[in-house]
Amino acid sequence: MFRRAILFAALVTVATVAMVTAPAAAGQERANLDALDRIRDEAFKRSQVMETVSYLTDVYGPRLTGSPHLKVAADYIIERLTAWGLENPRLERWGPFGPGWSNDRFIALAISPRAYPLIAYPKAWTPGTAGAQIAEAVMALVDDESDFEKYRGNLHGKFVLTAPARHLQARFEAPARRYSAEELSNLARPDRGASAPERQLSEERFEFVRKRMQFFVDEGVGALLEPSGDGGTVFVGDGRLTAAFAAGLYPWPEPVAPQVVVAAEHYNRIARTLEKDIPVLLELDIANTYYTADADSFNVIAELPGSDKARELVIIGAHLDSWHAGTGATDNAAGSAVMLEAMRILKATGLKLRRTVRVTLWTGTEQGRLGSRAYVAQHFADPATMQPRPEHADVAAYLNLDGGTGAIRGLYLQGNEAVAPILASWMAPFKSTGMDVLSLSSTDGDHASFEAVGLPAFHFIQDPIEYETRTEHSNMDVYERLQASDLMQNAVIVASFVYQAANRDVSLPRKPLPKPQLQSAGPPSPAR
Repeated sequence: MFRRAILFAALVTVATVAMVTAPAAAGQERANLDALDRIRDEAFKRSQVMETVSYLTDVYGPRLTGSPHLKVAADYIIERLTAWGLENPRLERWGPFGPGWSNDRFIALAISPRAYPLIAYPKAWTPGTAGAQIAEAVMALVDDESDFEKYRGNLHGKFVLTAPARHLQARFEAPARRYSAEELSNLARPDRGASAPERQLSEERFEFVRKRMQFFVDEGVGALLEPSGDGGTVFVGDGRLTAAFAAGLYPWPEPVAPQVVVAAEHYNRIARTLEKDIPVLLELDIANTYYTADADSFNVIAELPGSDKARELVIIGAHLDSWHAGTGATDNAAGSAVMLEAMRILKATGLKLRRTVRVTLWTGTEQGRLGSRAYVAQHFADPATMQPRPEHADVAAYLNLDGGTGAIRGLYLQGNEAVAPILASWMAPFKSTGMDVLSLSSTDGDHASFEAVGLPAFHFIQDPIEYETRTEHSNMDVYERLQASDLMQNAVIVASFVYQAANRDVSLPRKPLPKPQLQSAGPPSPAR
C-alpha cells in the first residue's frame, strides 16, 4: 500500500452499533448461515489461496508497475480465472503510466580495508552502472546549496554516502503483533481526534532536492548510498524525485544518479571507517532495464454474472503491483490471492448471486492509486467534475483488502454511518474469530478512489502482524511472512460479505455525492 492515513477515528463495536441505530433496521438484516456453511466447507477443505500466492511471489514476484514481471503475473491470473470458470477475465488498459523498470543484476561488496558483502538494493527507476565498478566511498552531506562548492570537483566516479551513520537500538519488543481488545477499543476514545497528515516535501524543499540531485549527476558520481532499516530488513522504494514529491504524479525518467539503499548496520560500518580516515573501496555492479515500448498499464478484471439484478455490481479489489526488493507477499499478493480465492469459492459452491460480482486487481497503487483512479474516472465519475456516468448508479458496494497477511478484525466505514447496522449483522457469525469492529474512520487505499465519487466503499481492518515493522516495502516482504490460516479465513469472510451484498434487495446506503475536486482522478500525462 502506498500510504495509510486515518483521517478521523470513531470506532464502534457491533454492540455499540445496535445502540446508535434504529432497532428495526438492525434486526431486519440476517447473515445466511446455510450459504456460510458451504463457503466454509469449500474454503477450508479445498483451499487454493496459498498456491495462488506462491505463484504470485515465488514465481512472478516482484511486480513493479510497468515491469514484465507484473505482466506475466497478470497472465497467470487470467489463466486461473479462466480455469475456475469466471466470466470475461481480461486486462483493462489505463495510462499513460510511463516506462517500466526492472533490476536484472545487483552485486554490492566492500573490497578494502576488509572484504565483505553488503546487504543493499537499488532504488526503482534509477540507472545502473557500466558493469562492475570499483571506487572509493566518500561521505558528502549536502544539506543546503552552500554545500555544493564544498564538494564540487571531488565526487566524480565515487560512491557517495549521503547521510550520517544512524544510531540503532536493540529491539526489545517483537515486530509482529495482533490487535488486542484494548487497542481496538482505544481507537474509539473521544480525545483521539484526527491523526497528523502525512508529511510531504514543500515546494521550496523539493526545488533544493532537485538541484542536489542535478549536482550529483553533473559531478558524475558512481552511485548514491543511503541507510535504511535494521536487523536485515531494508526498506526500498522509488528513486524518482517527482514521485517522492507528490503521489500520483509520475513522470518519465528524470536525470537521477544510481541510488542504492544499504542495510543500516553495513552503512554504519563504512561511515565509521571513513571517520577514522581509512579509505574504503566498494564494488557495485548494477544492471537495470527500462521498458519504454508501451507506456500504458492495466487492471485485471473478471466477473461472476448475477441473475435478476445482473446490471448491478458488487466489486471487490486489491492491488497486484508491488515494490521490487522482496516479492510483494504481504503488500499485496496476500490481498490479491484472498480476493481471487473468494471468487473461486463462490463459483465452486454454485451459490446464487442476484448481482454481478466483479473482482478487480489494481496496478499503479504504489504510485498513488493510479489504476483504481483511472478505472473509476472511466466507468463511474471523474472527481474533477463529479458528473456520474450511467454505471455509477449500478455499484452496490466496493470492498478493498490491503492490510497485509493479518486476520480481518472489522471494517473501516469511511464515515458511512448508515451502513453500520447492515455490516454488523454480516459480521455476527465471525465474532468468535475476532471480527467484531466497525470503525467510522477513513483510511487510504484503492477504495478511496470509489469513495471520492460517492460510491459505497469500505476497507477491511486486519491485524498488523509485521506489516509496518518488517514487511511493507521491504526485502522481507516474502512468502515466509504470510499467515496461511489467516488468509484462508479472510477468504471466507470476503466471500460471505460478497454473497450478502449481492443478494440484498437494495444496494448499500451511500453518502451524499461529494463536491467536484480540483484534480482529475485519472493518471496525469507523462512529463517528457
